Amino acid sequence: MTGVTRRNQSNDIRHVLVTGASRGIGRAVAVRFAEAGDRVAVHYLARAADAEHTMQLLPGEGHTLIQGDLSSPEECRRVVEESERALGGLEIVVNNAAVATSPTLRHPVVGTDFATWADLWRLFTDINLLGAAHVSWAAAQSMVAAAVRGRIVNIGSRGAFRGELEHPAYAVTKAALHALGQSLAIALAPHGIAVTSIAPGFTATERVVERFGNQTPAGITADSPFGRIATPDEVAAAVLYLASPEAEWASGAILDINGASHLR
Repeated sequence: MTGVTRRNQSNDIRHVLVTGASRGIGRAVAVRFAEAGDRVAVHYLARAADAEHTMQLLPGEGHTLIQGDLSSPEECRRVVEESERALGGLEIVVNNAAVATSPTLRHPVVGTDFATWADLWRLFTDINLLGAAHVSWAAAQSMVAAAVRGRIVNIGSRGAFRGELEHPAYAVTKAALHALGQSLAIALAPHGIAVTSIAPGFTATERVVERFGNQTPAGITADSPFGRIATPDEVAAAVLYLASPEAEWASGAILDINGASHLR
C-alpha cells in the first residue's frame, strides 16, 4: 500500500459510496479508500461479477455491494439510503457512474438521425448529470442531518473543456457535472461539506482495452507530453486527496488529471 496512510482507530473510519465501482476508475477509487481503512459501498448497474471482484479486492471489513439504476431518480435515492444503512453512516460520495464514449454511442451532429440523437442525449443526461445530481441531493440530506463534514467528489472529464466531436452529449453532461459541483460547493459549504470535481483525460480502463486492445493508439498517447495515458490508480489518488479533511479549501475546484494533454 505504498503512498497510503492507513487509519486504524475506529473513530477515524469513514463511510464511502462509490458509484459505478464495478471496474475501471470506480474500482480503483473503492480500493484506495478501503486501503486507507474506510468502509466502502460498491455500487454497480449490471456487471455483477465485476462488482463482486471489486469487493474481493477491498481489504478490511464492513464493505457492501449496492445494485441500482441511476437513470431513475428514486433508485438514486435508494442507493444512497441503503449505502448509509449498510455502512453505518455516510461521509463521502464519489459520483463516478457514467455513460462513456464508445463507437456504438457515436452521435456526431452531422450524420446522426434525429431519433438516435434524441435517445442518446437522454441516455447521457439521465446518468451522467441527473444521476449524479440526485445522488448528491440524497447524500446532502444525509450529511446535513448527521452534521458530518462530508465530501462529494464528481468524476468529470477533460472533454468538458475541449469538446467531443463524436460524443457531444458526453462533453456537455460532463461540463454540466462540473457546474453542478461548483453550485453544490457554494450551497453546502455552510454545512461543512466540500464538493469538488476531477477532469481526467484518457485513462487505461477496461473500456479502453476492449476498444483498442493492449496497445493504445499512438495518436491518443501523443496527446500528453508524457507519451502515455493515465492509470485508474492515478485518478483514484486524486480522489482520495480531495475527499480528505485537508482538502476542504479545495471545495469548488475542478482538478485536471490529464498529463498536460489539455491546458486551460
